[in-house]
Amino acid sequence: MSEELLIDVSTFESRVALVQDGAVVEVHLARAAGYSVTGNIYLGKVVRVVPGMQAAFVEIGLERPGFLHLSDIENPLVLTPNQADNQKLGIRDVLHDGQELLVIVERDPLGSKGARLSTRLSLASKYLVLMPTNTQVRISQKITDEAERSRLFKVLRPLSEQSTMGVIARTQSEGVPANLLAEDLLHLSELWRHLQQQLQSAKAPAEVFQELPIQTRLVRDLAGPNTVTIYVNDTDIFQRLQSYLSLNAAHLEQRLRLYEERKPLFARHNIEREIADALLPRVPLKSGGTLVIEQTEALISIDVNTAGYLGSNSLEQTIYVTNMEAAAAIPRQLRLRNLGGIVVIDFIDMTQASHRDAVMAKLSEELSKDPAKTQVDGFSFLGLVQLSRKRTRESLVHVMCARCEYCAGQGLMKTAETVCMEILRVLAAECDSLEHPQGFRDGYYTMSGNAAVIERLLEEEAVLYKALTVRLPNEVRLQVDSAYRLDQFDLIFVPQSLH
Repeated sequence: MSEELLIDVSTFESRVALVQDGAVVEVHLARAAGYSVTGNIYLGKVVRVVPGMQAAFVEIGLERPGFLHLSDIENPLVLTPNQADNQKLGIRDVLHDGQELLVIVERDPLGSKGARLSTRLSLASKYLVLMPTNTQVRISQKITDEAERSRLFKVLRPLSEQSTMGVIARTQSEGVPANLLAEDLLHLSELWRHLQQQLQSAKAPAEVFQELPIQTRLVRDLAGPNTVTIYVNDTDIFQRLQSYLSLNAAHLEQRLRLYEERKPLFARHNIEREIADALLPRVPLKSGGTLVIEQTEALISIDVNTAGYLGSNSLEQTIYVTNMEAAAAIPRQLRLRNLGGIVVIDFIDMTQASHRDAVMAKLSEELSKDPAKTQVDGFSFLGLVQLSRKRTRESLVHVMCARCEYCAGQGLMKTAETVCMEILRVLAAECDSLEHPQGFRDGYYTMSGNAAVIERLLEEEAVLYKALTVRLPNEVRLQVDSAYRLDQFDLIFVPQSLH
């Protein structure tokens, strides 16, 4: 599997795309508001303790206070040394209003929710993650070779004991020589000492550590042994990345290329089309089937359909082929669109157990390539597959799109027939109110609406419309207004004195 990393930089936006075997699998955007605060460390101040949620809101200098749950506090007994070891702690035993503490952002603010915070501090590099607040040594679960895991433990345990801090070996550390791992840990240790120096003069709320810029961060996190080329179209960013790679990943420095062609970098690789397609709910499959992806507040639903695929042998084989293609495509779409949380997949019903097993095996295989943490369950008694994917930042749709001001996010609008029924009800109510007249009114009514609605009133609903308007003592004048949406209309009485 070959990979390319494309970095498109402009004065108003930075975009990074990861391409695997010619297909885009990840897209990251950074605009004026910034890319992500995940991984940033802040000196925060507790502004509200909520015992009912066993959590606290912590001001860290962002638009909204962050959310810190009791379970995300590294060692509560450190904050409450007088607490008995066998006594269950509550949030008020650990935190109080106005208290200052160091926190790290584990998840960006999403929608109306503030950032998810933790006191389990960490600093990441290419190969390792330093954990200053504990002394554990861990190995990435994606490193499955037992011999390699054993080697990494032997290398890292003495380094961890020497620094008195915990270490996690990232997936990229697999096969990396011991001397490079030691250099990586030394760099992180110096970074931690610098952070502690900053704390001496910091006043909450304050940012005391900021993750790398988007371009450098994503080169660190996404570039690996399969990366063939790293293209960047900006000279300054190219030089910055060159310096970073020479110090931290010299084996990748020769793969860095300055893109100087006239045709835009993303256009050359058809990334623009891929991004546009990733905003649509419908995803075509190779055979002719489709995925329909709907993002809601609570979960992501994915429906698999045969659509235009008719197959050639049998219905069961047609369904099996479509489901296998869907199982391969869904993990890529989740990663490309950066969809997280609970995902429910409605595969087409299969009668053969071997087919269901093959679909699940394919889905699990493709999910294993995703760097984000995922968990998947088998088919439920309803025939649905549920999985979860760790979410740390906004989805691509939420970054690039806003809720429709016309349909308020429903994706639906009333039909012209429905609006006509509403107009007829308004006219009927007006007729009923005039059965008890309060004196004759000199003037006329105007009915303003969308062209499609007015046209239907004069055609399909003409008989009903006329039956109501003849009951009114005043004329009703229809008026088409191009500014009106399909579901908007107004009935207004205009007194004679106004014209």
